[in-house]
Amino acid sequence: MPEARAGAAATPAQSGKDTKDDQGTRSPDAGSPDAGSPDAGSGAAGRPRRRQARGEARIAQLLEAAAGVFCSSGYNGASTNAIAREAGVSPGTLYQFFPNKEAIAIELGEQLMHRWRETYGAAFVVSHIELPLDRMLDTVLDPLIAFNCENPAFAVLTHGSEIPGVITREHDILHASMLTRTEQLLGAYLPELPADQVARTAAMAFVLFKAGLDLVMEHEGEEREAYIRELKSVMYRYLEPLVCDTPDGVTPARIDTP
Repeated sequence: MPEARAGAAATPAQSGKDTKDDQGTRSPDAGSPDAGSPDAGSGAAGRPRRRQARGEARIAQLLEAAAGVFCSSGYNGASTNAIAREAGVSPGTLYQFFPNKEAIAIELGEQLMHRWRETYGAAFVVSHIELPLDRMLDTVLDPLIAFNCENPAFAVLTHGSEIPGVITREHDILHASMLTRTEQLLGAYLPELPADQVARTAAMAFVLFKAGLDLVMEHEGEEREAYIRELKSVMYRYLEPLVCDTPDGVTPARIDTP
């Protein structure tokens, strides 16, 4: 996503004038790149590389701050000034890396969705069909739940009409991919079910998980753990009859390994 990150070439310093953040607050001129800027000058051998590393560290710092602001204020309520304040830097420093709030959200959303792909990719593997249903649910659901609890900004940046369109489109692709993986896993776990029933079961299980996850995310501590147990119980009670009740003359597909 080329628009996700802006280097020094897109900074407000080019105009030589004060600039406004996306909430209308004027910020000071960012004319002199600090040591953290990716393009902050050159010098002895190795110096530009150190400054590039510092620039990457500053970007990570700003994205972490943005995640906190998006969670506390929502996307609409967040501003570049608030993000800069949370990061402990000046608005001018922020503008050396990102031209506006939307660019920050796109960069953060891209990183989170990449990690989400890795998480569900590792969770939805065919080898899990060798597990009994309750253990399979633990193995699949635990990393998905943990990711969302550890990255609450992911939910903020993937819901709401005000979110940048590029994030919404990417999330729609992820949604479809995850639903396909769910259908593939259930199809392998319940091989005797007709394809249309597998598709309906996958869609229903997917919706149940999303609804339960919303409740999990609304709570913390012991209450969150209680809702995680409830979510798993709902998923188990929905799927367990399919494991045991197979068509006439068909051996149940459940495999209880030691």
